[in-house]
Amino acid sequence: MTSEELDIAFEEAVERINAHTEPFPADFLLRLYAYYKKATNNYGRPSSRKPIINAFKTNALFQVKNISQEEAKRTYIDLVNNYFLYRK
Repeated sequence: MTSEELDIAFEEAVERINAHTEPFPADFLLRLYAYYKKATNNYGRPSSRKPIINAFKTNALFQVKNISQEEAKRTYIDLVNNYFLYRK
């Protein structure tokens, strides 16, 4: 997959998530959050009003700190595809 194809697939996966109206499991959301932030090079601090949520988000970001932007995009795409493939 070329870099351009990866970017298109990533944007399509983001759109699928944003268009979904049912709630997602919290652990899945945290993984999506971390891979999205890494894939988009957005290293801003978590901005929830609840400190515990910021702590979980910070931990999720810490867990993906050593992967590349491309790898983060690929993993995000895989997470989305698997979620919609296996959800009930």
